[in-house]
Amino acid sequence: QVQLVESGGGLVQAGGSLRLSCAASGTTFRSNVGGWYRQAPGKQRELVATISSGSSTNYADSVKGRFTIARDNFKNTVNLQMNSLKPEDTAVYYCNLHMFWAGTDYWGQGTQVTVSS
Repeated sequence: QVQLVESGGGLVQAGGSLRLSCAASGTTFRSNVGGWYRQAPGKQRELVATISSGSSTNYADSVKGRFTIARDNFKNTVNLQMNSLKPEDTAVYYCNLHMFWAGTDYWGQGTQVTVSS
């Protein structure tokens, strides 16, 4: 059974940094697509960043140049380094693992990120 466990959320002032981590069990990130999504109050869940099995990365325009997604194959984690945070980055951040060959998505429980102005 695939499980994703996130850590690293919290409260930070605008301009600050946070690092989110997502650990997988039951499968590996290196064999699938790992990603981070976020959902702000009253808004739909949106893509933040993804990393493919070939290590290609994709970012939402709103976070390009500020966020970096990376995979640690040894620890089987996908991490999101968030710099120059803005109040509009405030949301619940969800880790995602996409099994492209099965068309199946797995989600973490979510971690709150709050950026104060």
